[in-house]
Amino acid sequence: MNSDAAIRRPSYTLWQLLAYFLRLGTLGFGGPVALVGYMHRDLVEQRGWIGEADYKEGLALAQIAPGPLAAQLAMYLGYVDHRALGATLTGLAFVLPSFFMVVALGWAYQLYGGLGWVQAVFYGVGAAVIGIMAIGAHKLATKNIGRDKLLWGIFALLATVTIATQSEIAMLFIGCGVLVWLVRCKPHFGQGTVTSLWPVGVVGAAFAGESNLLIQIGLFFTKAGAFVFGSGLAIVPFLYSGIVTDHHWLNDKQFVDAVAVAMITPGPVVITTGFIGYLIAGFPGACVASAATFVPCYLITVLAAPHFKKYGKRPALIAFVHGITAAAIGAIAGSVLVLAMRSITDLITAALAIGTAALLWRFKKLPEPLIVLGAALIGLAVYPLLNH
Repeated sequence: MNSDAAIRRPSYTLWQLLAYFLRLGTLGFGGPVALVGYMHRDLVEQRGWIGEADYKEGLALAQIAPGPLAAQLAMYLGYVDHRALGATLTGLAFVLPSFFMVVALGWAYQLYGGLGWVQAVFYGVGAAVIGIMAIGAHKLATKNIGRDKLLWGIFALLATVTIATQSEIAMLFIGCGVLVWLVRCKPHFGQGTVTSLWPVGVVGAAFAGESNLLIQIGLFFTKAGAFVFGSGLAIVPFLYSGIVTDHHWLNDKQFVDAVAVAMITPGPVVITTGFIGYLIAGFPGACVASAATFVPCYLITVLAAPHFKKYGKRPALIAFVHGITAAAIGAIAGSVLVLAMRSITDLITAALAIGTAALLWRFKKLPEPLIVLGAALIGLAVYPLLNH
């Protein structure tokens, strides 16, 4: 591993990596499946900054550990050659652009009493995002699964479970990794082979008591960041039950608007926590909610990454990672269908989704932000006509 790192390190600087993640955080649309696909395309295939094995290990860790998938993978890729400093700075570069965007939207939302135009934009963007995600899931599957029947079986199982439950079940990811390890390595038990792969402990909140609103926000969003697995899809039901049902911080319409804001802004979907925090307690609430959401996954990544690097070339871990990766891609593919059922509501949105996928299939280098902009304009033009 040390020789591989030595070969890669001169090929890019930390500042180049930060510039990339700053741009991805500013222009990267499509949710976790699209974002992790962009990282693979740009950093592994085109630039060659990150090795295929490192990417797979990072994706596996991001899936089996709690927290937002894309942000955690970004932190891991920053760790590969630049350790804790790289993980810290890449995480900030990736998250901050969308954080400031949702804070600005929160300010406008409160100032003008709502975001009626968001529904029109989301009408078009939501459909286009489905096409982007579908192409991203296809690329991930063909690249990482190939013709392996066992991995395709895992893919199908996790896709089905995700569609049926509309959530990701963490133990299934780990179980799939163990299954591939057992089938391929036929290990002798009692050697502690797998236990070393999961050094992640429970991340607690650094708050005492719940008398202050900001403390309550910090406690709730720390729990969300520390105990919710998978993509932005997984965190939505958790947020709804706590924010609307338990604490009554927002009403149903405000929460739906918050999810829409997350989908029409670039970067990680769970940055909607910044928008929600702003509606609850202004800019301090946005800062506390966002930090509480992302700090747990950052700490877990920094603690777990050295173990992945140390054991990364062992056949047992490689088999385990292959199983986890297939499970992750299956869950992401299932999420595409779940989101499609919510975003595709008529023939126009169906045409937008299919058209987006067709364009990306035909023109491999077509910029996704350009597609999102076009879909937003279509939504602004068509949606008012359909609702009057």
